[in-house]
Amino acid sequence: MANLNYTMLEATNMTTAEMYGSTLVQLAEQDSKVVGLSADLAKSTKIGALLDKFSDRLFNAGIAEQNMFGMAAGLAQMGFVPFASTFAIFTAMRGLDQIHTDICYQNLNVKMIATHAGLSFGQAGSTHHCTEDIAIMRTMANCKVIVPCDGFETAKAVAAAYETPGPVYLRINRGFDMPVYKSMDECKFELGKAQEMKEGTDLTIIATGACVARAMDAAKVLEGEGIRARVLNMHTIKPIDADAIKKAVHDTRRIITVEDHNIYGGLGSAVAEVMVETGKACAFKKLGVPDVFSIIGLHEDLMDYYGYGANGILAAARELMGADFEEDDNWDDEI
Repeated sequence: MANLNYTMLEATNMTTAEMYGSTLVQLAEQDSKVVGLSADLAKSTKIGALLDKFSDRLFNAGIAEQNMFGMAAGLAQMGFVPFASTFAIFTAMRGLDQIHTDICYQNLNVKMIATHAGLSFGQAGSTHHCTEDIAIMRTMANCKVIVPCDGFETAKAVAAAYETPGPVYLRINRGFDMPVYKSMDECKFELGKAQEMKEGTDLTIIATGACVARAMDAAKVLEGEGIRARVLNMHTIKPIDADAIKKAVHDTRRIITVEDHNIYGGLGSAVAEVMVETGKACAFKKLGVPDVFSIIGLHEDLMDYYGYGANGILAAARELMGADFEEDDNWDDEI
């Protein structure tokens, strides 16, 4: 079990990406087999934190992502634990052939830490937006997909990725995320198990990544309106917590999914797949980037523009509360 050490001041002042870099250094101190790989973006992805203490364990492949993932596969074959980092768009698309064949097909112990995901680098334009990666990576056999919501959860998720055999795709943003947890102890991260952030019986908001903070904000407003919204932090997209989803369907019968990703193939689709198998009817709404290439802008503005910021979640919740599918909420007459 990896041991992570942070003071409250250190953790509070560190961005999500910096928490990743710091955690990786701690793992490298505990295990000489931990190595890092970069595609000429060590500073931007924060994997460059390894340079100060372990300069001989960080390898720069240059602007050649496919080579980087091939190298990671080779290192894993030799018993190392490689952490390969570049932007999410370059991981899930440019390096996908090597990820598919060299890493996932061989079920190798490679950790892919993809940064600047979703629209978190929104001002950089479509070449750096990545709203398709969850859909892509969760279809890779053997690969687990994790989307932490803030710095504390990123630290826990990186440690969990290290402790979990096989390929892991861990998706973080550019680094300037709203804090969700107040301390490391409050973050009860367990791979494949959603964390219930707020109790509720009227509807359930299932959020991931940067959208968890927005879901919490929306739930507070709804509470003032007499609407009790359950909030689930679905930090693991694969394997997804089917039990938590089924319980939410049974208890609340109204489900909203919120993700910084295209509404096709990501969290919403993964949740819907579980819901269909229950055979139970419920009102359902997917929030995220619609079937478009995003406009350019700041992350928080783009989330609001496409309707998955706090105000968009509020509007969807109010709409779903008015969606009556039968006269009562009794399950006895359901299949």
